[in-house]
Amino acid sequence: MKRYLVLADGTIYPGTAFGAPTVALGELVFNTGMSGYQESITDQSYNGEILMFTYPLIGNYGINRDDHESITPTCKGVVVHELARRASNWRSEMSLDDYLKMTGIPGITGIDTRAVTKHIRTMGAMKATIVDTVKSDTVTRLQATVLNAAVVAESSTTNAYPNPATGPNVVVVDFGLKHSILRELAKRQCNVTVLPYNTTASQILALNPDGIMLTNGPGDPKAVPEALTMIREVEKHVPLFGICLGHQLFALANGADTFKMKFGHRGFNHPVREIATGRIDFTSQNHGYAVDRASLVQTDLMITHEEINDGTVEGVRHRHYPAFSVQYHPDAAPGPHDADHVFDEFIDLMAAQATTQKGSNFNA
Repeated sequence: MKRYLVLADGTIYPGTAFGAPTVALGELVFNTGMSGYQESITDQSYNGEILMFTYPLIGNYGINRDDHESITPTCKGVVVHELARRASNWRSEMSLDDYLKMTGIPGITGIDTRAVTKHIRTMGAMKATIVDTVKSDTVTRLQATVLNAAVVAESSTTNAYPNPATGPNVVVVDFGLKHSILRELAKRQCNVTVLPYNTTASQILALNPDGIMLTNGPGDPKAVPEALTMIREVEKHVPLFGICLGHQLFALANGADTFKMKFGHRGFNHPVREIATGRIDFTSQNHGYAVDRASLVQTDLMITHEEINDGTVEGVRHRHYPAFSVQYHPDAAPGPHDADHVFDEFIDLMAAQATTQKGSNFNA
């Protein structure tokens, strides 16, 4: 069945339908990864976005129960050049087509994703819709639509839950976390409590944590103002580590600014340099906003990492508190594991803090 990808500037790309028989509406973004489509589709950071894969063949190893980054995906649509006719992998439990049907996400195949990507790189990420019929008012209605940027509430847990172990007590503030973050903490025996995005500083500190993690998540960081007050208080007392949206919120809480990028970073081939050592890691990234480098000058934050290709700020550290953040995903699902040492740095930071404070739960 015919299906169309319609962009807000009036560009229309015809293709073939797969996935759910419904309309998609969101911001069209592209991911440059050669694999990891399941992890990307289930990454809550794509909430509200139509996800286009630049790799030409998608769906060739199916969907399995082990690689979900969240239980309920919230991306609005999937765009591919070629949908694999059959999946071939011993872990595969269903096809990508069946999975999108099951989760209510429409897809479109047969699209020249290279051409669309070049268009977005020139014009910037923009609103788009996936429809089965293009009507006379489709473009004008799309242009008039205001997309919701405050989508963290949809992606965060509403109830606290544990991921128990015998090591340091870590509070994870969920802005739309990836399960791979919890897996990395579990590898290091962290006794984790996951809390909703709008948890207050007093509620967090009442749990007597050894460390606090701010997770990734979707949308504009400035749409989560309630988190800034919390961050400004907890960073004074407990080691803090932010990832992706958590990194942006950490920067905002300390007086820096953020901006919307032209088309963002989405993929796992982004080289990042650690300024102090010159070490270069290839990293997994998924963000459409970034920290403004110039805005950091008058803050207590120092830049620790930068993206080699475009100079984007990829990491900051507080000059006075044991707190730091990175823009990329050190959990690397999908992606290379070059940067998973950042989790060890968080463990070391908690251990150092534990030696100076009585009553710590740190047993690592």
